[in-house]
Amino acid sequence: MAIKTCAEKFPAVEFVYPVHLNPNVQKTVHGLLSGLTNVHLMEPLDYAHFIWLMNKSHVVLTDSGGLQEEAPALGKPVLVMRDVTERQEGIDSGTALLVGTNSQIIIDSLSLLLTDKQAYEKMAKAISPYGDGTACRRIVDIVTAG
Repeated sequence: MAIKTCAEKFPAVEFVYPVHLNPNVQKTVHGLLSGLTNVHLMEPLDYAHFIWLMNKSHVVLTDSGGLQEEAPALGKPVLVMRDVTERQEGIDSGTALLVGTNSQIIIDSLSLLLTDKQAYEKMAKAISPYGDGTACRRIVDIVTAG
């Protein structure tokens, strides 16, 4: 319901939703969001395509633990649609915001990030507690130097 409300509130914003293959999820999501021209429902993507899409995104809404770590490495604010998270360090660092499952809180949080550049930049520029995405390069440099 929150995505539908935000899609209607922000018709110029494109919402991309890779929908879980579970038939119950499919039925619910398609029932709520089909027909909204700025909502794009798609099958789940392979990892490389998903990272590409996430990199092109402005904000990430998720209940996935992994995405709470990956999106900040791309400079994407994360709204965590859970009541609790095992990735508290993302919340503490400011790269993620725990918004729970309450539609109004999700709507208000996403609306703020879409309309308040300062609020957006604060999350997007927060230092990710999960690394800077350059570990592989540093390892290669160490191995080849020694």
